[in-house]
Formats: sequence, structure tokens, C-alpha cells
Amino acid sequence: MYVTRFLHLSIAGIEPEEGRPAPERLIAGRPAFRTWNADEAEGGLYAGIWEATPGKWRVEYDEWEFCHILAGVSILTEDGGEARTLKAGDSFVIRPGFKGTWEVVETTRKEYVIRVPA
Repeated sequence: MYVTRFLHLSIAGIEPEEGRPAPERLIAGRPAFRTWNADEAEGGLYAGIWEATPGKWRVEYDEWEFCHILAGVSILTEDGGEARTLKAGDSFVIRPGFKGTWEVVETTRKEYVIRVPA
């Protein structure tokens, strides 16, 4: 039996997980999240699509994450660093130890690949 090692990243047929920032991290607005986890592999590797509505909250990353913005506008600001405006077509990596804020200006949708440390 042939098993393909190719996965087209699609949210068709996947029920999204819904959430919000933890209350103690919320800075402004009432952002809501939807996450479609399309793939999960051994070693803490995840891929999928995430979407958030407008608002601003604190973030702290223990994981490594590659992101590609599909739609919307967000501003990612590292503590002590510059604000970076992210829009459709932008790709970036967030490394473990990143602390700062994520502000969704226009509902943002991104593709992600996350590697959680063991």
C-alpha cells in the first residue's frame, strides 16, 4: 500500500479550535482565535492555519514558529525592539524566547509551522 508523504495544507473538513488570549495577557479589544491544525508529527511539530480578529495581547514564545501571512494586517513588537507591520505575503520566523505584543489591526490569517522544544 502506498502512503504519500505529501500534505496539501488545507482547512477543508477540519473543525477549527476556538480561543482567546488569556485575560492577564489582553491589552485591548476582544480578539478571538480560530486554529486549524492540519498536521502533527512526532517531536512536537505542527502545521496549520491560524486566524485572529482585531485586538492586542502579550505573547511569549517557547517554541520556534515559521509564519506566512495570508490576509489581514498585524503588528508584532518585540520587547525593547521595533514594531513590525505584517501583511499578506509576509513570511517570518519567531524564535524561542521572543516576548512582546501581537496586535491584529485587520483580521489576520496565517499559515504556520511550529516546533515545540522537547
